[in-house]
Amino acid sequence: MISCDAVVTYARRYAKLALEEAEKCSDMIRKKELLQIAQNCANVPEKGASGFYEACQSFWFVQQLLQIESSGHSISPGRFDQYMYPYYKKDLDSGKITREFAQELMDCIWVKLNDLNKCRDAVSAEGFAGYSLFQNLIAGGQNEEGIDVTNDLSFMSIEASMHVYLPQPSLSVRVWNGSPHEFLIKAAELTRTGIGLPAYYNDEVIIPSLVSRGLTLEDARDYNIIGCVEPQKAGKTEGWHDAAFFNMCRPLELVFNNGKDKGVQVGPQTGRVEDMKTFGEFYHAYKIQMDYAIKLLVNADNAIDVAHAERCPLPFLSSMVDDCMKKGKTVQEGGAVYNFTGPQGFGVANMADSLFAVKKLVYEEKKVTMKELKEALATNYGKGLSGEDVASMTAEIAGGMKAAGQAVTEREVAAILKTVVAASEAPEVKANGERILKLIEEVPKFGNDIPEVDAFARDVAYTYTKPLQNYKNPRGGIFQAGLYPVSANVPLGAQTGATPDGRLAHTPVADGVSPSAGKDINGPTAAANSVSRLDHYIASNGTLFNQKFHPSALSGRRGLENFVGLIRSYFDQKGSHMQFNVVSRETLLDAQKNPEQYKHLVVRVAGYSALFTTLSKSLQDDIIRRTEQGF
Repeated sequence: MISCDAVVTYARRYAKLALEEAEKCSDMIRKKELLQIAQNCANVPEKGASGFYEACQSFWFVQQLLQIESSGHSISPGRFDQYMYPYYKKDLDSGKITREFAQELMDCIWVKLNDLNKCRDAVSAEGFAGYSLFQNLIAGGQNEEGIDVTNDLSFMSIEASMHVYLPQPSLSVRVWNGSPHEFLIKAAELTRTGIGLPAYYNDEVIIPSLVSRGLTLEDARDYNIIGCVEPQKAGKTEGWHDAAFFNMCRPLELVFNNGKDKGVQVGPQTGRVEDMKTFGEFYHAYKIQMDYAIKLLVNADNAIDVAHAERCPLPFLSSMVDDCMKKGKTVQEGGAVYNFTGPQGFGVANMADSLFAVKKLVYEEKKVTMKELKEALATNYGKGLSGEDVASMTAEIAGGMKAAGQAVTEREVAAILKTVVAASEAPEVKANGERILKLIEEVPKFGNDIPEVDAFARDVAYTYTKPLQNYKNPRGGIFQAGLYPVSANVPLGAQTGATPDGRLAHTPVADGVSPSAGKDINGPTAAANSVSRLDHYIASNGTLFNQKFHPSALSGRRGLENFVGLIRSYFDQKGSHMQFNVVSRETLLDAQKNPEQYKHLVVRVAGYSALFTTLSKSLQDDIIRRTEQGF
């Protein structure tokens, strides 16, 4: 009640200010606007909106104040075209507003959504690069009865993003076999601008996946997307969708080091890889490391969940979520109808390509021994070690000596360090690394429409998605997996050594369910076919599939039709999500060199768009490296 009273007081202050400004205003047009603003702010949200203009004002107050209450992100407008449409239709039919004025109001909201920001610590700022607040607004799709409800506001939402050309809101569209074709063409026209909007979501996958998690069919049909790519039923859900980043490559590093990281035993002892006689034994070791790491993740998430309930309840948010009032609990205490925890895993492509390469080269074709592969990974394929790598290997050797009962002095550690560096730079080590890297390059990769590899990728994804769903959270809900990285695949890749897919140490890990950058060489349809073979239903917290096109690919009506055909084909094969950058590699490279000339260049990063020049160079490089497709 206190928080709701505060909201009313806040709105009244705006009404008072608008009246004061109107009294001093000599411009009669502006004076009339200010008087209307004063009346709107006196009415909403206290008394409820009576028309479209008031509804827009009420929406903005709530959006802004939810942000202030939590200093949060992913506070998403959701199905704006649905809950605003009755106000729009009533006023349009009565002649109270014109379509042009309604569009102007929407454009103003789109601008205002870019006013908001929040403070982050340095590490989080890398994982959420580009200052995005992930305010996801979605258009189109079905209603609770399974009828398409794309309307005029759905088209106007796309127009608003075209008009303001800003990263927020993070516009999305829902697609199913009942979606009007011209609506998708309109969306494709926005994609063609290069802004990275909208993202596309498949009702045919998301609705049944939510039903499988306990939502009613009616609620599942009314889903929206929040944050990057995460589906939920608005007004009934506490999803904690962005609960953790899980780098699937790190457990593989632990397999090669028998559970050790920098000489410290941080995972289970799964044995020496040199002694593993079959690929099944090796893969089983990876699953053991995965299960242990997932258990740690769940423990950490649940501890934070309890802390939020005790220390950071959000009463204003909770007043608008069912059934918090009935239960007498905030959303942090389990007041929502649906309660989930959704940590996201990434690196699926790296792991699929890595394990497939080990299976082929070590166990089937026997072109490489496990000892040789381990040495190649430890020395970054013979390209030399970073300071972090040297320190890690030195700590491991020194730790082994201590475990054997040998006292190790600083001088001996320095000698070990010198030996490690010299060994890593030996000609035979470099030659071995180059040979193995060349062999790996010849092994088929995920993203090229090769069923054998794609089936393997599906199974690799299961090592994260299946174990996670067996856990519960303190709010009475379950864990559900997402497969997307925001932009954490870059900073967390920087903490990760070389992997058996040929990825060099400390370089980015593959984002979401996308193929590794540059490895999908058979065109956009082949890449989409491969990604569709993953199980998108089980990753009910969302999957992310990035593609990059040269602008010429979408030129003319034919280019748009081809583009929509690609989306339809991927969704027919039960893919869940697609998003696109439409920008040439040359433009991005020039923007890196001359950022002052590209201050308004917006690109798609992960589940969001951002100004390219605000991104770190490492993240810019990652976007540039993505395969540039054409039809």
